[in-house]
Amino acid sequence: MWQLLPPAALLLLVSADTQTADPSKAVVLLDPQWNHVLTNDRVTLKCQGDYPVEDNSTKWWHNGTLISSQTTSYFIADVKVQDSGEYKCQTGLSAPSDPVKLEVHVGWLLLQVAQRVVNVGKPIRLKCHSWKKTPVAKVQYFRNGRGKKYFHWNSDFHIPEAKLEHSGSYFCRGIIGSKNESSESVQITVQAPETLQTVSSFFLPWHQITFCLVMGVLFAVDTGLYFSVRRHLQSSEEWRDGKVTWSKGP
Repeated sequence: MWQLLPPAALLLLVSADTQTADPSKAVVLLDPQWNHVLTNDRVTLKCQGDYPVEDNSTKWWHNGTLISSQTTSYFIADVKVQDSGEYKCQTGLSAPSDPVKLEVHVGWLLLQVAQRVVNVGKPIRLKCHSWKKTPVAKVQYFRNGRGKKYFHWNSDFHIPEAKLEHSGSYFCRGIIGSKNESSESVQITVQAPETLQTVSSFFLPWHQITFCLVMGVLFAVDTGLYFSVRRHLQSSEEWRDGKVTWSKGP
């Protein structure tokens, strides 16, 4: 069967098989999910990926430097400012993960946001996080300087379905002891679903499209030549019972 296929078809099959054989990337997950934290918080980074049998060893990088931990989870019990930066991981059967950025802030209050860019219709969750989980009273959430939600005791602020008008600068404020403390502002952008980007992501990258077009043209040319030669041989007198016979020249 393989001998009957034109060279271009064989090349396409080999190319497709090579692309599907690429290893999958590992993924770094944060627990809790926030990538903006305060000093002295606890942070756990988890590596998800494929492992060889009976081998769960994991490589971890912080700002491009390999760190000593080889467990599937990297635990920071008392996070410090110098722990800020990008983290990557790799398992035995996966490619290195994309970097995940961790930012460590100093202060009494920090507004934590699950996502800073949100599509219309998706939920928004805001958390007014206090240093060492110190109790906070009379918590108020602001957008563009206007109060949007008030809690007598600290609680998360949920927007079930984001709208374009929910874009803006957010911060929270509350009473810790006898002091009125405020967080830094966080910019949240609500965008319409990117239909064009979604459609374009369905297609292959331009260099793969070019490759497939070239291979398609070669396949068509090879196939046309193949059947043209076959018809010519069948119509000639030298074709006997599906075989080519040869005779000596004069």
